[in-house]
Parts: sequence; C-alpha cells; structure tokens
Amino acid sequence: MVTNSIIFLFFFVIVFFIYYLLNGKTKVQNILLLVSSYLFYGVTSLKALPILLIATTIAYAFGIEINKYNNINNKRASFLTTLGVCLGVGMLFYFKYLNFFIDSFRNLFNAFGLHCDKITLNIILPVGISFFTFKLMSYLIEIHRGKMKPVTNFVTFATYVAFFPTILSGPIDRPNGFIPQLDKQRIFDYKLALLGCEQIAWGMFMKMCVADRIAIYNDAIFNNIPHHNGLTVLVATLLYPIQLYADFGGYSDMAIGVGKLLGFNVTKNFDYPFFGRNIAEYWRKWHISLTGWLTDYVFMPLNIKFRGIGKYGSELAILITFILIGMWHNAHWNYALFGLYQGFLYLPLMFSGKFFKKKKIKLNKWNLPNVKDVGNMSLTYLLVTCGLIIFRTASINDLGITLNAIFSRWGMIFIDITSIGFIIVGLIIMLIHDLHKAFNFSPKLSEVPVILSTSFYAFLIVLMGVFGGDQFIYFQF
Repeated sequence: MVTNSIIFLFFFVIVFFIYYLLNGKTKVQNILLLVSSYLFYGVTSLKALPILLIATTIAYAFGIEINKYNNINNKRASFLTTLGVCLGVGMLFYFKYLNFFIDSFRNLFNAFGLHCDKITLNIILPVGISFFTFKLMSYLIEIHRGKMKPVTNFVTFATYVAFFPTILSGPIDRPNGFIPQLDKQRIFDYKLALLGCEQIAWGMFMKMCVADRIAIYNDAIFNNIPHHNGLTVLVATLLYPIQLYADFGGYSDMAIGVGKLLGFNVTKNFDYPFFGRNIAEYWRKWHISLTGWLTDYVFMPLNIKFRGIGKYGSELAILITFILIGMWHNAHWNYALFGLYQGFLYLPLMFSGKFFKKKKIKLNKWNLPNVKDVGNMSLTYLLVTCGLIIFRTASINDLGITLNAIFSRWGMIFIDITSIGFIIVGLIIMLIHDLHKAFNFSPKLSEVPVILSTSFYAFLIVLMGVFGGDQFIYFQF
C-alpha cells in the first residue's frame, strides 16, 4: 500500500473521518493512529510486523531504565544506552547486512584459494527498517543526553515509531520534535488541511509526472545499455538525479501532507538540493532527516574523538560518516563506494576552511541566482550525477559497463517522443515551482489560492501522470 494508490486513498479517507469524529480526544486518536499504522505496515509486510512490535517494546523499556539511572548511576545509564543502540545496530546488521557480509567473506576466501560453499540465510528484510531503527536509537540517545523524558504511555511511543505516513521511507522524525505533538489536542484545522492537500498533490505530481516519466525513459536505457550509444546513456545519467529527487522528494511531500491533514508537523526532508553551490550545501538540502541524524549521532561524536589523533581527524570523521550513509542505503559495495566518493568531495571544502561557511545566495533583479552561483550549482549537479552512477548500478561490474558505454561510441540520441515531451513539461513546471519556493522569484505565484494550485496539480496528474508506477525507489532501503 503506497501513498499514491487507490487503496491508500480509501484507507486514509476512513481513518481521516474516524479520526476527526474523535475531535480533540487525544488518547483515543492515538489509539486509532497506532491501530491504523500497524494495519498499514502489516498489509505492506505482515511477517515484519512482530519485529516492529518487539523492537518498539524493547526501546520503550530501555528508555524508562536509562532515565531512571541518568542521575543516580551515569555509568549504568551509559551502558544501557550503548546496549540499546547496539541492539538497534545489531537488528539492522542481521536483517539487512548479514547475508551480504557472509557472501563477501566467501568471495574473499575463494580469491585466496580457500573454497567455501555459498551460504544464504532465509532472512526477511522488514520494510522501512532503516527508518524506524534510527527513530528508536535517537530516542534512547536523547533521553541519555537529558534532552527529553521517556514516554510512559506505550501507545504514544509506539505511534511515534510506526506513524504510517513515514514508517516506510521517512522522513525520520526526531522524538523530541514529534512525540510532544502526540500529547497535544488535535482538532480539525481547515487551513492546515488545505496546505496538506496542496503538498500531497505536489508530491504526487513529482512522483507520477516527473519521476515515473523519467523512469520509463531511463529504464529503457539502463536495462539495455549495450543497445544504446554513449550520448543516450549520458542523457539518462544526467536525468537520474532528477528522477531520484522527484521520486523520494515526492514521497516525502506526500508524507508531510498526510501528516498535516492529521494535525502534525512532519520533518522537512528536502530543501531544493539542486540549488546547492557545493557538495556541503547539497547534502544540507538532501534527505535532511538522514544527514541531520548522522551529523548529530555519528559525525559530531567522531569529530570530537578524532581531534586528538592528528591533524586530519575531521576529514577521517567525514569519510566514515559518508561510507555509513552509503551503506545505510543498501548492502552492496557500490553503496560504500558511493559514500566514499561523497566524502572525498568534502575534503577540498574542509582543507580550504569553507566547510562550515554558509553564504546566502545573491539574487539578481529577477530574484534569481547570479551567473557565478548558477555555474557552481551546475558543477555540483555534475559531481552529484557522477556519484549517482555508482549509486544506481547494481554492482562494480555494471558500473564499469555504464562508464564504458558513456565514453565509447556516440551517435544520435534515443528519443521516445511521448516520454521526452512529458519529461520536458514536467521539468519546466518543477523548476518554476522550486525557484519560486526557494527564491520567491515570482511574488504573484504566492497570491494564487491554495485550492487553485491544488486543483492545477491534480489536473496535471490526470493529464500527464503515470498510473501504475506504484513503487518508490527508497522502499528498497
């Protein structure tokens, strides 16, 4: 069940009306949200439902124990926090990475002439495990740091973990930002609901009219690389970052919009990343909830710890952090290589002292970035594209085939008139939207009533949308 499907529409309409029949009855609304979230997750991955419940129960108990010992026995509190985080990491390792490492060690032994039989354990991969385990771990860490008190109501805590708009692909809400909202009275807010509908419609446009349109073209190329020339493969490669952004950004917008309809402010996940002038700006704007999580809980502690080991402690910390970002996505060496590549792009910024500098973009008289900034944005886009070649390919071998295709025979570009036409129109609309939201380059667009803009997006979806492209790229992570 995905957020742009008819099944989800029926599911959400039922939940929505029951939810607001309970107007202001917070505890009962939370019970409804929890039941709905577990039903939603169970339909998506029934076998994984007990895993979600067990992990939630353990974290709930650990949170109470950590808080109990925070002031009277800090060593025990630290031990419990470390144990809880290790359980979260261990769960991720077992379900997501164990078979990968078994296979990697087998290949390594075989390379040295030590024959090992292939072993593959029948392990299910719970959908959304990369997202809800990060919620659980941040909850324990924040309690130990004294930044929040543990939740004593299990329903409230379980609802935070399993909140159905975000359980499958985020955003990763922090506990001290989201949990207090579950304790507040939630009465139907017409203005917030309208904004939620507009954001859902925009997210559906991004997914169905941009990402899925590009996917039709790109899949035809990447699934048959030997049959296409270098120019065609290059164009598909340049389109892929936009496809990924429209797909994942579209899901995030839909999740945030559904959250608004239910009276919640869900964490912003994208801030128009292609307007980043260097790789640091790009990552501050891309998958914000993940990069913020890893910055706070991985990079900053490593940076503090590594300062004492030498001159390049911060650089080492950034490389490790980005390798983890890469491996967070999936259990393949190409993802580790993708992360390492991103980390290396940071090094010139760190060596030059520009890493922590944040300069505002200077706008011209049309409220658009100047030529220099556009040039830096374009260069950053090309660097990101190079990294995403690694990200998209299924193996190191496929990466070599793709790169070889780009730099080999060139000829006339493959054109699917229908796909290309829809893609161009979609890109123009998305560019105008993002320029307006980021720089307010057309103030008159701000005067358009929300109902009108929502209706316009709905019209575009009916006219241009791909119906049936119901899988999101980040569901595999």
